[in-house]
Amino acid sequence: MRSEAPRVNTKQRSGWALPLLLCAGLAVVHTWPLATAPAALSENANADAQLNEWILAWVAHVLPRTPSQLFQTNIFYPAKDTLAFSEPLIVPALLGAPIAWLGGSPVLVFNLMVMAGLALTAFAGYLLTFSWTGDRMAALLAGSTFAFNTHTLTRLAHVQGLHLYGLPLALLATDRLITTARTRDAWWLALWMTVMAYTSGYLLVFGAVMVGVALLVRAPEWIPRARSVGSRVALAAAAAAGAIVPLWLPYHRVAAEQGMVRSLGAVSEFSASPGGYLAASGTIHFATWSARFFKNPVDSFFPGLVVFALAVLAVAVAVRGDGRTDTLSRRRIVMLGAIAAAGFVLSLGTRTPIYGWLYQAFPPMHGLRAAARFGNLFLLGMSVLAGFGLAHIRSRFPRDGHGLRHPLRLAAIVIVIANGEALRAPFEFQRFTGTPRLYRLLADEPRVVLVEVPFYPRQAAFENAEYVLNSTTHWLPLMNGYSGYTPASYSEHAALFWHFPRDFAIDAMRRAGVTHVMVHPERFGHEGDDVIRQLNARSDFELMGTGARGLRLFRLR
Repeated sequence: MRSEAPRVNTKQRSGWALPLLLCAGLAVVHTWPLATAPAALSENANADAQLNEWILAWVAHVLPRTPSQLFQTNIFYPAKDTLAFSEPLIVPALLGAPIAWLGGSPVLVFNLMVMAGLALTAFAGYLLTFSWTGDRMAALLAGSTFAFNTHTLTRLAHVQGLHLYGLPLALLATDRLITTARTRDAWWLALWMTVMAYTSGYLLVFGAVMVGVALLVRAPEWIPRARSVGSRVALAAAAAAGAIVPLWLPYHRVAAEQGMVRSLGAVSEFSASPGGYLAASGTIHFATWSARFFKNPVDSFFPGLVVFALAVLAVAVAVRGDGRTDTLSRRRIVMLGAIAAAGFVLSLGTRTPIYGWLYQAFPPMHGLRAAARFGNLFLLGMSVLAGFGLAHIRSRFPRDGHGLRHPLRLAAIVIVIANGEALRAPFEFQRFTGTPRLYRLLADEPRVVLVEVPFYPRQAAFENAEYVLNSTTHWLPLMNGYSGYTPASYSEHAALFWHFPRDFAIDAMRRAGVTHVMVHPERFGHEGDDVIRQLNARSDFELMGTGARGLRLFRLR
């Protein structure tokens, strides 16, 4: 196994094209049949998918027009800083923005970013492992199993959980800082930490923990050069912090003014369990032995038999020493093991006191709810360790006349089996036919504050996800909303608006500034026809138009 990153030349750069294409192909396979109709298939049965489609569309819509209003979105009117109620998703939104600007629907943009996130994550894992081992097959194994695993493939509705490429690239920059203390690597580390922050607050915390573990485990290696290494780590931290401040401010305001802070009690509900590390969502394992461990998608982290076996081999080789494994590779293996262990322990949340200690010491943890997602660090560590394991096996075979390791075919089979273990495709997707055209009537109105009914209570706010997605048609103020956090103002409105069309509910809407009401009769069940009859009998409700499924838009006088 190679200890230093191979020299990058023109031939090597051209050699990256095939791995990137393979990663993209695996993204198509693992999300099949999404690539066959990305504008028509959707995960919209999951409210989170509709929320994230709206976020990607909002960022693409507002940045070219009024970037200063990025966090002042149209939902949860009149609440402020509403984008900060969820993940910012700015990086994937920018990647998908050209598609939106060319007229692509929010669903099309979202689906392409799902596949792009998975492909880029696999490629980043490939780059990290190839830099450390010099073995392309080992790198492809590590990258593909980090991107396509039992956890990520249960989170297709969460685009932020698929754009994980910042983690391996930040680890690569950290390793280079430790080994060479070059200033350019400090800038790379700052860049990848910033990319993670502008994608997801979770990723920023995961990255900070990962870098901290790496520096701690490898302290004996860099402390003799503490001045050079420490100054560049400080530079990376300062540069990243400066870049993140504009993002941090609205989240800080929401926490201070609206109480968006996750308590340790809330974390316990979304923590992993030890049994979750035996839970596999892949069809093969789930159908044979793992179903009894699979309680919910939040708690599913089985890395696969191939990954586990090769990771154990890598650790065993590092521990006992091996003529083909140099000192630096052993240090990296120990570091990866520590990162995996940290991810495992922290994913258990309040099941151990360690999470509580870090929660008190590291304020960014206060914004996290799903501690289980720390399992991503476990999966990263295991996948790259598996790459080291495969590289060790291949290093025992001589090269042929072209410099290739034998057996190439065996390595390819290992990669296929490892991906086959994780495979869940084909998925069942919901058809997306577009947002109702009726919303377009709002464009000609001089002033609009829209409410859609039924207006659900706080505990059922996810039912508003369709309303939120439909608002991408008009981007006008909407009193409904759905996000990772629900403001107090929404609960106050819901307590009254839920009783629509009773007089006191309509009076409350007027006091709140509502000008238009979109009625979804089918959501009222058997009372839907009666609701429409009542509204037609009122002189203060002016019908503007009707749409599919009995949808009706009224102007409230």
